[in-house]
Amino acid sequence: MTKWIAIVDDDMSNLKIAGQILSKNHIRVSAMRSGAALLNFIRDNTPDLILLDILMPDMDGFETLRHLRELEKNLGREQIPVVFLTADEDENIERRGLDLGAADFIRKPFHPDVLIHRLDNVVTNSERIRGLTEEAMIDRLTGFLNKASVNEKLTEVCKLEKGSLMIIDLDSFKLVNDIYGHDMGDKVLNSFGDLLRNNTRSEDVIGRIGGDEFIVFLRHTDDEGDIQRIVARINEQVMSEARHLMGSDMNIPLGASVGVVSIPKQGTDYSDLFRKADKALYYVKQNGKHGYSMYVDDEQDELVTTSPAESLHRINKILEERNVHNCALMLGQDSFIQIYRYIYRYIQTYRVDAYKLLISITPKADSMKKIRFTEVAEGFGELLKNSLRKSDIMMRSQINQFFVLLIEVNKENTDKVISRFLRSWSNSINADEIEIIYEIEKVDYTTKTDNDARRGN
Repeated sequence: MTKWIAIVDDDMSNLKIAGQILSKNHIRVSAMRSGAALLNFIRDNTPDLILLDILMPDMDGFETLRHLRELEKNLGREQIPVVFLTADEDENIERRGLDLGAADFIRKPFHPDVLIHRLDNVVTNSERIRGLTEEAMIDRLTGFLNKASVNEKLTEVCKLEKGSLMIIDLDSFKLVNDIYGHDMGDKVLNSFGDLLRNNTRSEDVIGRIGGDEFIVFLRHTDDEGDIQRIVARINEQVMSEARHLMGSDMNIPLGASVGVVSIPKQGTDYSDLFRKADKALYYVKQNGKHGYSMYVDDEQDELVTTSPAESLHRINKILEERNVHNCALMLGQDSFIQIYRYIYRYIQTYRVDAYKLLISITPKADSMKKIRFTEVAEGFGELLKNSLRKSDIMMRSQINQFFVLLIEVNKENTDKVISRFLRSWSNSINADEIEIIYEIEKVDYTTKTDNDARRGN
C-alpha cells in the first residue's frame, strides 16, 4: 500500500523539495503551509504520517502538535505519528519535541535517502505497534473488542453518550459444543458475530465478554420499538445460519436472550448499567428465552400480575415444542433419571409394555486412537437418535454406551427397531471401525424380567 504523508511548512521551497523526493518514491503527498490548515485537513483525512516544521508564524510546530492531539482525542481517533522538520541544532528543541510525543526529527536541508529511510522506519514501527495494540484489544474469534477493552471503552462512552446497553446471551449454545464439537461451536460463534455486525451500525460498540455472551452499545438509540425489531431479526436469522452450518436436521433451539438498559435514563455509570442490563437478561432467561427485556428500576415488583388467560398463553409459548423432528429425545443423565423414574411409575400404574436397551460399542482395531473413537461414537449416537421414534428417550451413559427406553412397544417391534438401526449403521462409512453389543430388558410390572444379550455384528 502506498504511504500517505502530510507535509506542513510555511516555506514553499521546502514543500516542493520534500514533495518531489516523496513522489519519486511512490508516496502520496498532501502539502499545506500552516498549522491551522493541517488541523482543518485532519478533520476529514487520516494520513499515515505528518512532516511538521517547527518554526512557523502564527502557530509553531509544538503548538500545532498539542492541538492535533486534542483534536484526535475529541474525534476518538488514534494518534498519527509526527516527525518534526528543523534547521536548528539546539538539543533542547529536540528534547522538547520528543517530550510532546514526536516520533523523530529530520534536519533541513533534506538528504533524499535519509528522509525516505527515516520516514519508512517511523511508519513501519507505528504499524507494528498498532498491530500489537489491536491484538491485545480484539477477540480473535469474532473480531470484536474483548472483555477488558470493551469495558474500558464503554466506561467512557456511557458517561458521554445517549443510547442503549444490551447484554446478549446465545441460548442453548452449550449443546452445540456437546453434540457437534468445539470446532463447530467456534463456527457458530463466528457466524453469530457476523449476524450481530449486520444488525447494528458501524458507529455502535460491540464486544464479546464471555464464551457465548456479547455486549452492544447502540448509540443514540433508546426506542423500544427499534430494539424489539433488532432482537426479532437476530432470533429469526440465528437458526437459519446454524442450520446452514450444521445441516437442515439440526434441532438445537438456538436463539438470543437480551437484557437492555437505557442511557442516561437509568444512569451513566457503566458498572451499575451492566448490573441492570444483566438483571433484565436474567428475567428473559427465566421466562422463555429468545427475546428481550427492558430494565425498569430496582423498586419494581418482582411478581408481575397478569390475567389467567395471559398467564396461560405465556406458559404455552414457553412450553411449546420447537423444531420438532422424528427422532428420539436425547437427554443428559440428570434429566434422563428424573423422566425415567416418572415413566417407570406410569408403566407400573397403567401396565404399559416398555423395554430398556443398552448399546455398547468398542473399537475393532487396538490401534484406533481415542480422538477417532470419540468422533465415531458421536456419529453413532446421532444415527441411533434419528433411527428411534419420537416417543423413545435415550441418554449417553458413557463415551461408548447408550441407554434407550422404548415405550409402548412389544418384543417383536423392539427387534424391528434394533434391526432397522443396525441396517442403517451397516451402510455408514464408519461401520467397519467398531463392534456393537446390545442388551435388552423388559420393564415389567410383575417380578419377572426378560433378559437377552446379543452381538450386533
